[in-house]
Amino acid sequence: MTIRVVIIDDSPTMRAILMNRLSRESDIEVVAAAANAAEGRQMIRELDPDVVTLDIEMPGMNGLDFLAKIMELRPTPVIIVSGSTQAGNEMSARALALGAVDCYAKSGGGSGLDDAGRLAQMIREAANVQFTVHAPATQRVANEARVCLIERPALIAIGSSTGGVEALQTVLGSFPADCPPTMIVQHINSRFAPAVARTLDQSCPPRIMIAEPDMPLKPGHVYLAPGDERHLSVGGSSNFHCRLRPGEPVSGHQPSVDVLFSSVAEVVGARAVGILLTGMGADGAQGLLAMARKGAHTIAQDEATCTVFGMPRAAINIGAAKVISPLGSIARQLFSKAA
Repeated sequence: MTIRVVIIDDSPTMRAILMNRLSRESDIEVVAAAANAAEGRQMIRELDPDVVTLDIEMPGMNGLDFLAKIMELRPTPVIIVSGSTQAGNEMSARALALGAVDCYAKSGGGSGLDDAGRLAQMIREAANVQFTVHAPATQRVANEARVCLIERPALIAIGSSTGGVEALQTVLGSFPADCPPTMIVQHINSRFAPAVARTLDQSCPPRIMIAEPDMPLKPGHVYLAPGDERHLSVGGSSNFHCRLRPGEPVSGHQPSVDVLFSSVAEVVGARAVGILLTGMGADGAQGLLAMARKGAHTIAQDEATCTVFGMPRAAINIGAAKVISPLGSIARQLFSKAA
């Protein structure tokens, strides 16, 4: 099946570059290219594309405002195309929190016509995202975990990928300011990770920051993997700290959720909580199973509220999730005594 794409970018040069990068892909067709939000809105309405690429910094209605309207009126997988400026990174992080599927750096392929297929791969992954109106989600809790956590966990570990920044904003937004130390692996380009941390920090009660080597884990703090080809794991015994180490990809990713979860299973054991959110593939499933086998409380986001159900589905299929929960109920699983 051919993936139909609409490009929206105010730069004629950039439109031409993006079209050239996609023209050699037999399974992708650029059906239209727009210079601004008004043209883009009309093309989306008339052509109903599978994926939209959207320039974040445009005159008139900027990409953020336009994205918010797309997600409200005609939810469509959107890939943000961002410049290399600090402002561009900040706006891209906000776009991910609004529901954009991914961010593509204009500088990723230089000014030439070849980007090693990065944009095409993003489009293929975005085409698998389905935005639908769901009936109210219902919670299914495994027999061994019907009662919500009562004792405060020593550490919370979270894994997420496609759609994860928006999901993290929902989950962390319901965390108390004095939450247990929390570590996150979100699959994201390292260029955008600091801006994502700042965006989440501005809207969530805990302090959210990029993890650094040997950084002590403190209550009320959330540590996001920098996404720079180093695996994030937990070290220590009673005084936990961040470990960042280079290594080969695990479950196709670097950093890997499986690496984080497996380290938490080994170091923290039954005193930990593992949460696996929306994402493509299976990263995190085996690590969540390792946590469950050590007695940790394990939660997977339910299908109805996932942007992509791949990672939670993989965990559920192997029995790694003790709780399957709608996104909006996950924090309540941790911080309320009423299940």
